[in-house]
Amino acid sequence: MELLYPRKCVFCNEAVPMKSYKGILEKRTYDFLCEKCKEKIKDKYIEEPYCFKCGKQLDDETGEYCDDCRKMHHTYDRGLAVFKYHDDVKESVYRFKYKDCKIYGEFYGVQMAEKYKPIIEKWQPDVIIPVPIHKSRMRKRGYNQAQIIGKALSETLKIPMDINVLVREKKTEPQKKLSKSIRKKNVESAFKVTKNVVKYNKIILVDDIYTTGATIDACAQVLKRAGVKKVYFISICIGAGV
Repeated sequence: MELLYPRKCVFCNEAVPMKSYKGILEKRTYDFLCEKCKEKIKDKYIEEPYCFKCGKQLDDETGEYCDDCRKMHHTYDRGLAVFKYHDDVKESVYRFKYKDCKIYGEFYGVQMAEKYKPIIEKWQPDVIIPVPIHKSRMRKRGYNQAQIIGKALSETLKIPMDINVLVREKKTEPQKKLSKSIRKKNVESAFKVTKNVVKYNKIILVDDIYTTGATIDACAQVLKRAGVKKVYFISICIGAGV
């Protein structure tokens, strides 16, 4: 099937030829990026200096926090993002979420692990929890994109993942359609802890896009009320703020 329908580059969506093929019953090795996008990937990464709170790219090398994090209080403790949210990264995430490109999740999760392994190890998380989607959206889409990313991150760093602790019980409007002032209200009371999470002192939430932090804060709020001490997050990409 890969010979007939080669994998597409995560960023530009052009075909990526198979690098090796050892047979149906043996492991096959592929690349997620075409040669052109491999050369340009460094330009897509969030690099230091970045916000000490949300992980957003900073223009000022002497600054510690972005404008958004200086103006508002966040319930989560700290977050990181791998890529800047623009151009082909934006298109890639769109295909991942809405065009059934589930295979991208493996690439994103491994990128998180490779880029931030030292920081994650310092956090000493007990578990990875993907940000849940509402059951109606799950039925329509067929998968939770955050869960696919979380699985790859979990397997790479050998940190357990728990998909049963947190649920989204309220159907909300997609955050991208809403203004900053409405986003926080949109996700109020949207999440619920379904079982005892006291055994988890430190949690990493995994999501696809971070913009204002409203969704991550809503998740962190219910988790901390349930007894979690520290809530961190990692996302594929992060917006410039609105």
